[in-house]
Amino acid sequence: MAEKIGLIAGGGSFPLLFAAEAKKAGREVYAVALNDITPKEIEQYAVKTSWFRLGNVGGPIDFLKESGVRQALMVGSIPHVNIFGGIIPDMRAAKLLFKLRDKKAKAIFSAVAEEFSADGIELVSTATLLEHLLVKPGLMAGKQPDADTMKTAAYGWKAAKALSALDIGLTVVLRDQVVVAAEGIEGTDECIRRGGALTRAKGGALTVVKVARPDQDMRFDLPVAGARTLKVMAEAGATTLVLEAGKTLILGMEDFLAAAAETGITVLGADDSTFTQK
Repeated sequence: MAEKIGLIAGGGSFPLLFAAEAKKAGREVYAVALNDITPKEIEQYAVKTSWFRLGNVGGPIDFLKESGVRQALMVGSIPHVNIFGGIIPDMRAAKLLFKLRDKKAKAIFSAVAEEFSADGIELVSTATLLEHLLVKPGLMAGKQPDADTMKTAAYGWKAAKALSALDIGLTVVLRDQVVVAAEGIEGTDECIRRGGALTRAKGGALTVVKVARPDQDMRFDLPVAGARTLKVMAEAGATTLVLEAGKTLILGMEDFLAAAAETGITVLGADDSTFTQK
């Protein structure tokens, strides 16, 4: 009998990527889909899909329990702006939200994980079955960055780590060791567009640095990058992308590398040791 796994699917291509990999690995996928967020195509890969409105916690737990699922993972984007309106929580979600110390992503996801665990469903790493798509240290695409670019990247690494430690965002856009845009609730691509708009008339190449949180929980909100981000970078005038190795997933590696070649963007996998002065 095939091993069952639950998929709490947000938006974008990430849920489809995981579901396809799980199906290829012989897993039975039971998908919790979110109205107006999850791609409809998820039904092609799942043994069974049940649709819920955002804010329903009890329903998805009951669906997975009744399906005999004991492990699940959360993948895909859920716009954080939704927490400020548009959610009609069920009773279980209302109690969860009432107990939250804050409404940051980490607090919300940790509370959700506890609710699932209370009913015998373990939330596992977002990288499950996708370990081959995790960024590795070193040059992934393009030319080796020159000394000035590495200095800018090193400063950006510190800035992005400080930003992520406060649970604000994961990405900064820089020019000549100056942060011109920092990610907030709008997401990575919009942050890059804003950085490009602010510097377009001044010329000069931009560097984008994206990191994980210092205490990144691999079960949720893992940093991701894909071909679309590289295309946004090219439009904004950015030439170098630095991603944290071991904690960032590439969505569609072949398409990502093809987009890097097409745009000429340098992609570097990094960790703390990358910028350590010797």
